[in-house]
Amino acid sequence: MDAGALSTDTENMFRQELFKRIRGKDFLRFPLPDRRRIIERIIKDIADSKNIILPDADLNALALRMDEDSFDMGPISALLKDPAVTEIMINDSDRVFIEKKGIITREPVGFKDSRHIKNIIEKILGPLGLRIDESNPMVDARLSDGSRINVVISPVCRNDIVVTIRKFTDDMISMEQLIDAGSLSRELAGFLSQCVNRRINIIISGGTGTGKTTLLNVLSGSIPGDERIVTIEETLELKFSHQNLVSLEARLPNMEGSGEVTIRDLVRNSLRMRPGRIIVGEIRGPEAVDVLQAMNTGHSGSMTTIHANSPRDAVTRLQTMLLISGHNMDNYTAERIIATSLDMIIHVGRSKEGMRVIEKVSELLYISCKSYEARKALHIEDIAVAEFSSGSNPAFIFTGHRPSFLKP
Repeated sequence: MDAGALSTDTENMFRQELFKRIRGKDFLRFPLPDRRRIIERIIKDIADSKNIILPDADLNALALRMDEDSFDMGPISALLKDPAVTEIMINDSDRVFIEKKGIITREPVGFKDSRHIKNIIEKILGPLGLRIDESNPMVDARLSDGSRINVVISPVCRNDIVVTIRKFTDDMISMEQLIDAGSLSRELAGFLSQCVNRRINIIISGGTGTGKTTLLNVLSGSIPGDERIVTIEETLELKFSHQNLVSLEARLPNMEGSGEVTIRDLVRNSLRMRPGRIIVGEIRGPEAVDVLQAMNTGHSGSMTTIHANSPRDAVTRLQTMLLISGHNMDNYTAERIIATSLDMIIHVGRSKEGMRVIEKVSELLYISCKSYEARKALHIEDIAVAEFSSGSNPAFIFTGHRPSFLKP
């Protein structure tokens, strides 16, 4: 029999015979090359005993599939090990996309079917005590290496199963690396470091995948090492190097619907932990009022991020979050809270080439406005902007506005 015509039943036979022969053996203790050679030798013995002709190329391919499916993560095993891959997106059994250096491309790998994907995902979720089924069709979790996985299955999505894995890296990106990459200029980097060091309250805005968390990590390098920092996140991603650091992570409710710990719970509790600065990975709901109040009541130098398409959009989203926080307030009160709590917005985006760039740095001002009947209104004044020209890194131009928070 020719291996090129191996049927599903024949391949399953190889798989069953392989498991019979390795039962009770801890294959994970072997280095990958040794494990692969052992599997290849067993498969060859099985083929010989069944009078199946397996050319070397087919033998290697079959051993690879069995090794990845049994002891690794199937067709995406190599992608998970590739340090250049930052995100893996499985839309269907034959539609796998990855992100490398900000560019999304389709990968020439695939699964047999949606059941094959689910088997791999169950292998990932099992050690976490999680499951995915019709009664629980969405899962969002942090893996042991810090990576994040999100799984959605039918009927919540049109496809049988959709998987998104955002890989975690231990590599600390420095301000120097951002400068070399063209994300900001050396002059702008010095200005931002000065702002962090002088305890300016900062919010970083931008779309998905624009580098908000990366920038937050980099800016933390300008916080003096003797300060006590409390970080609060839905999923731990921040990597600060400070010694006096407390990292808090939200918790989803259990299968009975109890035990949930929200970002808002953690922000309120952090105030009792004597924080010098409170760093919230992202605000997206009513916790915004607690974060802003903390910034306005003795925790200056705090930072957070928000999904938004522009600095003005960030302010609008913050207003909405305050209005749904459960406090009785109007738009004017929400504006006043924002203006008196935040000093600066750093907006990040992507260039046409996929480069992550700081597009704007803006000050939030609270000035008199006649249209508000002598009340004060929130005003956004740009401090620095990125100017793009074809085929080159952007130029970062300071507008000439001197921010009030740096004036003596």
